[in-house]
Amino acid sequence: MITKRIIPCLDVRNGQVVKGVNFEGLREISSPVELAKYYSRCGADELVFYDITASSDGRKLFTDILCETARNVFIPLTVGGGINTVEDFDRVLKCGADKVSVNSGAIRNPNLIKEAAKLYGDQCVVLSVDVKRVDGVFRVFAKGGRENTGLEAIEWIKRGVENGAGEIVLNSIDTDGVKQGFDLEMLEAVCAVVNVPVIASGGAGKTEDFITLFKALPGVDAGLAASIFHFGEVSIAELKKEMRKNGISARI
Repeated sequence: MITKRIIPCLDVRNGQVVKGVNFEGLREISSPVELAKYYSRCGADELVFYDITASSDGRKLFTDILCETARNVFIPLTVGGGINTVEDFDRVLKCGADKVSVNSGAIRNPNLIKEAAKLYGDQCVVLSVDVKRVDGVFRVFAKGGRENTGLEAIEWIKRGVENGAGEIVLNSIDTDGVKQGFDLEMLEAVCAVVNVPVIASGGAGKTEDFITLFKALPGVDAGLAASIFHFGEVSIAELKKEMRKNGISARI
C-alpha cells in the first residue's frame, strides 16, 4: 500500500506566510522559517514553499528567505514562484530545494518543463496548476489565480506530464480556504488521465476531509493544506493516527 503524504504549504508574500480564501483577502500569519522548523519537527512528510507574488510582480523568488528556510527543514522541500527559466530551477535547487514547482512560467513557455526535466530529472519537476470552473469547464489560471489563461485544465495537465512533469499539484480555486473538503470531482478528472503522483490542494477544513479524500480517490498521493495546520485546527500527528485507523497508510 502506498503511503499517503501530508504536506503543509507556506504561501509567502513579502517574507511572511499569508493565507486567504479563494486566493483573495490574504493576511499575514507567521515567519516561513519558524513554521518550517515546526512542521519539520511535527511529522509533515514534505513542505511546499510558494513565493505567491513573484510571478504577478514580475520578479525572481526571494532566495534569502528560501535559503534560511531550507537550512531548517529536514524533510523534502518543494519551492515555486517566479520560475520562468531553467536558470531559475538551478538557482532554487542551489538554495536547498528538493523539487521545483512551476506554474505561470510553464504557461508562458510550455517547453520549460521538458527542458528542466531533461536537465534535472522528472522527479524534480512539479507542475502546479490553479484551476477554477468557468461556465462548467475546468480552466487554468495564472499569476496567483488572477488571470484566466483560457486553457482547459485536464488537457494542460496531460501535456505537462507528457513533457516530463513528475508530479502534479492541483489547486482548486473554487475550494481554496473554504474548508468544506477537497474538490473530489476535479481531482478525479486529473487522476483519470495521468500516471504520476497527484497532490490535492484547496478545501481541507478538518481531519475527515483527508480521510474522505484518500478513501474516495485512492489515486491521490498526498493532501496539501495551509491554514488548518498554521492555526492548529488539525494536528498532523493526530491526522495520521486517524488515517491509520481508517486503513490509510501514513508515516508516523
